[in-house]
Amino acid sequence: MASRGTTETSKLKQNLEEQLDRLMQQLQDLEECREELDADEYEETKKETLEQLSEFNDSLKKIMSGDMTLVDELSGMQLMDRDLMVGKLARDLYTQQKVEILTALRKLGEKLTGDDEMFLSANAGTALSQFERVSTDLGSGDKVFALASVEVEKAKQ
Repeated sequence: MASRGTTETSKLKQNLEEQLDRLMQQLQDLEECREELDADEYEETKKETLEQLSEFNDSLKKIMSGDMTLVDELSGMQLMDRDLMVGKLARDLYTQQKVEILTALRKLGEKLTGDDEMFLSANAGTALSQFERVSTDLGSGDKVFALASVEVEKAKQ
């Protein structure tokens, strides 16, 4: 969590560059071996490579437009921090949601910062123990979020 997605972004960029390099090398190799291939084989291979390049381009456009993203719970917490500061979110609801997010991140194996660990220690209570128990029992993210939604609605009343 402390990396703020830089490791994931770096890996994604590296993978994209390697895929593009591979496709471009494939086209170059195809042109160099053109004499050794019959016309149909050359056209078929070139067509397949160009289709792969087109698919690569489409994926890249989706990523750049935001249709395909890496899950970033830290951004969600930063938005909650902002909402708390401008008065859009009550302190108790903020605390409950942040505790749930940090707990989920910890369960996913993310390393929390010292500040986040202290926040969890200071604010862990019955809501957290219920959240942890249910998330362990059910194991399904949708069910956990459904429970969290119910708890949020209870807090609003």
